[in-house]
Amino acid sequence: MKQFKISVPDMQSTHCQTRVSNAVKDINGVQIDNLQAGEITVSVASEDTKEEVVKAIEKAGYSVSGKENCDTSEKSKGGCCSK
Repeated sequence: MKQFKISVPDMQSTHCQTRVSNAVKDINGVQIDNLQAGEITVSVASEDTKEEVVKAIEKAGYSVSGKENCDTSEKSKGGCCSK
């Protein structure tokens, strides 16, 4: 498994952290190593799994930036607490 960090600037509150955790925790081949305001660190089984994690976070309504070891550059605006 390979570890990488994802910056999720809109994920600041405990509520937002829970939403992001719930969005990725059931993805097969993903282990959440650390979750804190603005950042999640996960271990993944493959490159495809990394993309799945990013897409799940964005689908939950959060922008993703600084995706270490990730090739996509898509960003979405949002987050439940940024309105």
